[in-house]
Amino acid sequence: MLEGEDVELDKKNFQKMFPNLAKELESDEHSIPMNSVRGDKKTGEGAASKKFVNYVPDVIDFLRRCDSDKQGEEIIAYMEKRREIPREYAAKLRVQLREKGIRSFGSKKDHDYYLKHDQ
Repeated sequence: MLEGEDVELDKKNFQKMFPNLAKELESDEHSIPMNSVRGDKKTGEGAASKKFVNYVPDVIDFLRRCDSDKQGEEIIAYMEKRREIPREYAAKLRVQLREKGIRSFGSKKDHDYYLKHDQ
């Protein structure tokens, strides 16, 4: 094939060349529902959620993803070691974790928390 040459594939040849990709594209397993369609860009952009744009999770966000106190201690130690939290703050977090448990930092955040709450 020459550089810049247009390639046209029909469905049968595409399936032959890329069987796994064709199967994935035809399945509904990874589909995303569309609730509405907007005709102009300005209206669409205005309707889009901006809740978590440029949001950077902090140590509490990570602790809220933990299932156990042990995981919480690992998060605190990791962030302290990387100097993402000061030693004094890490000590306060450890006291709270030891005395009140991991759920004292808030309810559990599931893996898709930000997708569900970005509405």
